Amino acid sequence: MRFDYIAIVRDLIDTIEECEREHMEQCVDLLAECVMSKHSIYTFGASHAGILSEEMYYRAGGLMLMNPIFGREIMLDTSPITHTSHMERLVGYGTELARDQADFRPGDVLIAHSVSGRNPVTIEVAMAARDAGAKVIAITNLTYSQSVTSRHPSGLRLFELADVVLDNHGEVGDAAVAIEGLGQRVSPTSTVVGAVMLNSIVAALVQRLVDEGMEHPPVFYSANLDGGDELNQRLVDEYRDCIHYRF
Repeated sequence: MRFDYIAIVRDLIDTIEECEREHMEQCVDLLAECVMSKHSIYTFGASHAGILSEEMYYRAGGLMLMNPIFGREIMLDTSPITHTSHMERLVGYGTELARDQADFRPGDVLIAHSVSGRNPVTIEVAMAARDAGAKVIAITNLTYSQSVTSRHPSGLRLFELADVVLDNHGEVGDAAVAIEGLGQRVSPTSTVVGAVMLNSIVAALVQRLVDEGMEHPPVFYSANLDGGDELNQRLVDEYRDCIHYRF
């Protein structure tokens, strides 16, 4: 029995370590400046792309300042699930999401994830961030995105709105494993590769903050450790203006 997916992901991780290192370092620079100046970090993705926002949000060992933008209509518990596809293509929906859930300001950073980068919802959230003077980090598949047209009236794709682009180097269509006798590949890679990139960036960022003299970076401590709740509350109080979700 072959487990080709493991080898494919291993190769992709090697590729991003080599090819995306400079871009990941640029992300660390942007985020370090954002955190040290006490501005806000937002994350966004629609449907499965939103799994990275959940990965970054409210977990032990994660950065406390990750503010997810969640659209109820593009979450994976929506029924019928096809409604998520309709909504991520609906012009104007991303603009409303950004208006309702984000208060983008100069110095803020948006991390936006879209594999194809073509659908209006993510494009509009990125546009709202850029228009407000915030920086945009895009996680996408450049080969895929450059092979398709935008579904937004502007004609822009996500990577064209970004200050830094992180390429996941996946297959066009995302699914990676070729099946003998079947024309459709299976097993997408964007979630695992995106999570590797973002968690690597967070680790490097926190090390940078400590190196710069920050004794207690805004990282969640496990609530199951003695003193964890108290330390978390102290950090929440210190960074209250940067945290936009209810705690």
